[in-house]
Amino acid sequence: MRAPVCAIVVAIGLAAHPAFAQADRTPAAFWKSVQATCNATAAKPAGELGRRIAQTAIGEFSLFDGHRIDSNGRLFRFGLTEAEHGEEEVGGPQATLGRLGWWRVMKYWRALYGEDTLSMLEARGYRDASSATQDTEAATLLDASAARLLHDADGVTDPAAREILREAALRAAIIDTPWSAAFVSYVIRQSGVSANAFRFANAHRGYIYDAFATSAAELAKQPDERIYRACPLTTRPRAGDLICAVREPALADASDAAVRERIRAELGGSAEARSIRRTHCEVVVSVDSGARKLYTIGGNVNQAVSARKMNLRGDLKVSAVQKGHCGGAGAWTLPQSPMQTPHASVKCSLNDKKWFVLLQLR
Repeated sequence: MRAPVCAIVVAIGLAAHPAFAQADRTPAAFWKSVQATCNATAAKPAGELGRRIAQTAIGEFSLFDGHRIDSNGRLFRFGLTEAEHGEEEVGGPQATLGRLGWWRVMKYWRALYGEDTLSMLEARGYRDASSATQDTEAATLLDASAARLLHDADGVTDPAAREILREAALRAAIIDTPWSAAFVSYVIRQSGVSANAFRFANAHRGYIYDAFATSAAELAKQPDERIYRACPLTTRPRAGDLICAVREPALADASDAAVRERIRAELGGSAEARSIRRTHCEVVVSVDSGARKLYTIGGNVNQAVSARKMNLRGDLKVSAVQKGHCGGAGAWTLPQSPMQTPHASVKCSLNDKKWFVLLQLR
């Protein structure tokens, strides 16, 4: 998941949740009760909806033909990316639309926004960067919606040039707009879930906060239509669950429990005051109990729909250790450039994320 390069304003729009406002529990008591509920559900096989969500994600991964990451956190197959064509399409006289990375991502956005899609996506540029020749020259950020760029392209009279400009504008907007939450929303919508049961959004935080509110509602014995609750990582995952990571720099050293408690504490406040904004979620698609492995599929993972294999503990709960190994025969020995800033540590695993919560299908 790359850092966002295009901001889309998302109104989460949740008022102070009455279940949280009425709950009189210490953090320890709250999470102990939540864990008991999560464990009871995790002890049951995945339901029909969970299996359908998992199969939808697997099907979309197969169609996208994206990256594959092993349990050591190493990318062992590089697949199609958002900006590329399938190898068999490159240079050919014809192409299958489904083998165009940007076209597949547009499908996720259209499922989320419908007719408003083009106005919700933005492309970015930098003033005079196309003609500049000095790499130290500063450039002012520029941005424009895909709708505006397509409108300008429509003024070109040559049909071929017009279509190429339109597609170039869409491809730029796809690259510049983070789409991992749109992918999750697409998968869950395609699985037959309605908007009252899941918040289809362009940012994961919308349905993450919803899941925490649902956990609070359950403990307060109040009705709640949402299909996901928030569970600690000490919960066995099942097909159809979502596993989420936080990407806030200020929380780099915070424990997963501390991140969860911050979200819980913010449920009673306004949406604008919520501080957990940079997040990423993936769909749990398979649990290999014998091998103690977990398979997830996520969108915009290294610019693709990617499948990830992670380690489970002996009790089949998510392992906090997903760090891989830097040494041995695979050690990185490339000499450092004099211009390179030394890093205090090197991450050797693409699975080494700050996973902090499991969104469990109820």
